[in-house]
Amino acid sequence: MSLLFNRRFSYTWDIARSDLVAGATVAAIAIPQAMAYALIAGVDPRFGLYSAIVVTLVASIFGSSSHLINGPTNAISLVVFAALIGYETRFDAFEAMFLLGIMVGVVQILIAVFKFGDLTRYISESVVLGFMAGAGLLVAIGQVGNFLGVTKTGGSGHSVLAGLWETLTQSGPFNLYAVGLGLGTLLTALALRRVIEKYRLPQMDMLVALIIAALVATYFGWSIPKPDGKTIISVVGTVPAALPSFHIPEIRFESIHRLFGSTIAISFLGLLEALAVAKSIATHTRQPLDYNRQCLAEGIGNLVGGFFRCLPGSGSLTRSAINYQSGAVSRMSGIYSSVIVGVVVLALGPYARFIPKPALAGLLFITAARLIDWKRLTYAIRATRFDAVLVFVTALSAIFISVEDSILIGVAISLLLFIPRAAKLGIRELIVTPERVVRERRAGEPRSPSLIIYDLEGELFFGAAPELDRYLDEIKEETIRTGIKYVILRLRRVRNPDVVVIEHLERFLREAEKRAVTVLLAGVRPNFAKVLRNVQFNKWLPTERIYTETGASYSATLNAVRDAYKLLGQSKTAEKDAAYYLV
Repeated sequence: MSLLFNRRFSYTWDIARSDLVAGATVAAIAIPQAMAYALIAGVDPRFGLYSAIVVTLVASIFGSSSHLINGPTNAISLVVFAALIGYETRFDAFEAMFLLGIMVGVVQILIAVFKFGDLTRYISESVVLGFMAGAGLLVAIGQVGNFLGVTKTGGSGHSVLAGLWETLTQSGPFNLYAVGLGLGTLLTALALRRVIEKYRLPQMDMLVALIIAALVATYFGWSIPKPDGKTIISVVGTVPAALPSFHIPEIRFESIHRLFGSTIAISFLGLLEALAVAKSIATHTRQPLDYNRQCLAEGIGNLVGGFFRCLPGSGSLTRSAINYQSGAVSRMSGIYSSVIVGVVVLALGPYARFIPKPALAGLLFITAARLIDWKRLTYAIRATRFDAVLVFVTALSAIFISVEDSILIGVAISLLLFIPRAAKLGIRELIVTPERVVRERRAGEPRSPSLIIYDLEGELFFGAAPELDRYLDEIKEETIRTGIKYVILRLRRVRNPDVVVIEHLERFLREAEKRAVTVLLAGVRPNFAKVLRNVQFNKWLPTERIYTETGASYSATLNAVRDAYKLLGQSKTAEKDAAYYLV
């Protein structure tokens, strides 16, 4: 049990009850979703159900997030469908899919082993907020057809919004029975949630609402097939009564080569999808996440799933949100969900067909609305233009391009926007006032006729090199124009120097030396000084011209100023020297 609980975590009956209720609610959603996602992937629906059992179980055991539910997802199913195109027989396609799951699992495990999962912490919170907003809207749009009781129209070449418009205008008359049942389920779930919150009851609102909807549809005969085999309201359909069994897929070198690209795509897409969902929920629960451990859980889940005829999976956006909203406390909710799906598949398959799709659509509308954290979304948009751009770009990418690409696009945009900001170097000129105070020079204020002091601030990496060159050229021109022979460069607030900027700094110092200009480097931090030693500055630059920050009573910058005045022959008494201080 140490894999599931922290030693300080006591698993009480109340927690078990909350997890069980959440797991049952997730299972009720997982069964129809798993079948639908398998159909999207172009494979038998039972493989989606197997994924909702095996992948969900294994990832819950080894995972880090207390609320993330793994299994088949829309995005992964679409990539699987593309990977299986071209196989001549269904048997070959199925075997290729099992092999694909194993390959994906191996790649994801390697990502975890080499600690690449930690890189996901650099996904901006604004990207996650935009992803959740766009994905939440897509979840709602995707259920409009089921809610209205009509067939969704629009091919794969249509945009989501165009498909929604065609569904609303070209799919025929709405099924009022479906609309009424879906709306009733939605309102019942909302009302039950208020009662549950008021009386602090177990969060069974969605599960109870779904059961009530199924009973109502059955009572009025809406879900009973007529002589022609059709029902008044669309239902989930028959669930095959069989559990997954161990199977070693047929391994061909041709298939490995053919599936390699899809393996890489699914591996990274699955991790980004799972970690984005886990990170989003963790912002509400304040649960610390171990990203590499979660990557390992994703990999083990897919690896084991490949040997049990499973559709490759990832963290599910909708099922994880329902799990959290239904009151789950620990990863046991995922285990309960997988067990319940297994029981339903094995024993209650024929009865699962009475679950009405409009009722599920109503519950998914609620889930979609709750996926969007309106308060934090508004906060991010108002905070800075940088955050607002990330939110809108990521959300719109999810809607108009694809959910799976939206995170990648958001991350790419965040990097593109961040790099110019990181490359921004600040510079200000300092002076020594008649009161012997070292501070920033104000506009129009005269500078010292014999000493120039500049304070640099920012990241000294290759992206900042052009701006650094511009500042150094300005300093050079100033010394030529004024004839000043002493310059102090304060480097206390520069960070992370790389070889490019070190080369540019060396060129500036050597040129100054040729013109008999003495440059003192003040406030040099230990890591910067180490870089200078590594490139052997000490062989040509006198060590007394480098003033390292040591934490002494006087700052390195003030020491450099005093020594500069000594070199100029303007040294004062020790008492007056002690009056220097920096503003």
